[in-house]
Amino acid sequence: MPWWPGLQTPCVRSTAVKAVSAWPGPVTGRTRDERRSDGSVPTLGGVSESVVAPSGEGAVGWDTAERVARWVGSRTKSPAPYRPDLLQNDFAELTAQAEELVAESTGLRSSSGPARARVTDRAGWVHVNIASFQRLVGPHLDKLDPSHVARTNPVTERLAGPLATAGRAATGAQMGMVLGWLSTRVLGQYDLLLTEEAVEDQDLVYFVGPNIVALEQLHGFDPREFRLWLALHEVTHRCQFTAIPWMRNYFVSLVEEGIGSLDPDPSRLAEALRRMTEEIRAGRNPLRDSGALGLVATPEQLEGLHRIQALMSLLEGHGDVTMDRAGAAAIPSAARFSEVLRQRRNQTKGPARLLQQLIGIEAKLRQYEEGERFIAAVEDSGGTELLDRVWRGPEWLPSLVEIRNPSDWITRVGTTPALSG
Repeated sequence: MPWWPGLQTPCVRSTAVKAVSAWPGPVTGRTRDERRSDGSVPTLGGVSESVVAPSGEGAVGWDTAERVARWVGSRTKSPAPYRPDLLQNDFAELTAQAEELVAESTGLRSSSGPARARVTDRAGWVHVNIASFQRLVGPHLDKLDPSHVARTNPVTERLAGPLATAGRAATGAQMGMVLGWLSTRVLGQYDLLLTEEAVEDQDLVYFVGPNIVALEQLHGFDPREFRLWLALHEVTHRCQFTAIPWMRNYFVSLVEEGIGSLDPDPSRLAEALRRMTEEIRAGRNPLRDSGALGLVATPEQLEGLHRIQALMSLLEGHGDVTMDRAGAAAIPSAARFSEVLRQRRNQTKGPARLLQQLIGIEAKLRQYEEGERFIAAVEDSGGTELLDRVWRGPEWLPSLVEIRNPSDWITRVGTTPALSG
């Protein structure tokens, strides 16, 4: 799913985010900024993607973000040998196989037709995620346009234009640095259908080819098994959003609600510093649960953020459990894949660890663990029949407190008669 720093929403994840800190060393794909005469960029999967249009207004310089991210992602070497055409053929076949395995294991089958697999490089992954940002959160960021903020203060009103230009460039560069760094670590991602525009470029299961091949070479993974293992997780996410009728709209509404409530009030920074100091004095990590975004959020915004975190914990935990179960017979090395990535995740230290905390990756990684523990506890109590109640509607979803204390959710819904149909 799309990776939105600070929100811990699904790239991302997915195995995409799961591998973010699992791969501390740089890997790469194509690094040249190749453009055709029509302004499109050829991707490894043979599908061209239009370049993100320059933005002359708003809070983020999207074109700056893409240029910076491409540059950061290009500072590494390509794995050799690397055949993206063969990789595309592999994932087209394995994604179809994964869909059948997921349907047999969970009973979930997409109502949107077969999944479409697309192998891309780092630059392609960056482009997809910036496009997702623009589609969903771009309109909501207008209120953070530096020119609007400047005009609220008569002293800075005269500097509104220069401040806006500098602010857009700085914000774009910051986003580009983060996305460029992530692009060297992500393995796969489901990009859900966010809007009814550009449908052909959404609802795709992406695989970042160079990163996958580099990891296979480093650890001697069996390519077919590892690729099917990755496909299982991403296809599970697609089923969650396309086989459960209400899920996509509910998820998008949560994100829009959270972004739409952002407040450019500078006093929030002072409040964030105060809260950070209090957490440190109490011996707690102020970035643990929600990254930097949690520090500047109001209590109402934090409540919305917790709803997103609870949903993501459920979806990511379900994705991991399904990946292991559905592939049990077809992927003998699944336990090794999981263990290797877990160990490398825990080895991340220094500046990379701090960056993960700031942009919420550490909170994202805990979503897998908390989600898996929730699912295990629920199934121990009532089997898959009880767990399946979470898909009945938003009111059946666990809260963040219930994710961390499954018995609370079991008590709330366990005695409720199952709905028919």
